[in-house]
Amino acid sequence: MELTVPSIMCEGCVETITKAIKNLDPQAQVSADLARKTITVQTTTSRSDICTAIANTGHTVQ
Repeated sequence: MELTVPSIMCEGCVETITKAIKNLDPQAQVSADLARKTITVQTTTSRSDICTAIANTGHTVQ
């Protein structure tokens, strides 16, 4: 799934989001495109759970 996260600004943001996702699913594949402000996640975890985990880090998902 690809998620737009307009609040990501740097690699630190990406690391924080990646850690939150991997806490839900340690096997998740996470990549980010800072220029497009997107996070791509390959996981068996539901989209709503991933969005909640990102929101819990203080970021917003569109």
